[in-house]
Amino acid sequence: MNPRVKAVKARDDYKLEITFSNGEVGMYDCSPLLNFGVFTELKDKIYFQQARAAHGTVVWPHEQDICPDTSYLDSVKIKKSPNKSLQRTGTKSRASTEFCRSAK
Repeated sequence: MNPRVKAVKARDDYKLEITFSNGEVGMYDCSPLLNFGVFTELKDKIYFQQARAAHGTVVWPHEQDICPDTSYLDSVKIKKSPNKSLQRTGTKSRASTEFCRSAK
């Protein structure tokens, strides 16, 4: 199982700075999502800024979320965990439209 989201900061350029449960920090670009279904609402920058960490993932008030595995695997790591060397990575192992919705 991949690390889960511990904290998130929304940036002005539709990017999320995500701190994961293993101590790594990654930058996740949400711009590919903006024309996709429920994520079109994220185009509103004020709404985008309402991103928060909940239940191990990134969520917004109207129930949009990003699969925690996708946010981890597709983020560009800007800080590695203490057990790994510091380097920038960013593997695109999943299609940008592959997301999951958390069950209520």
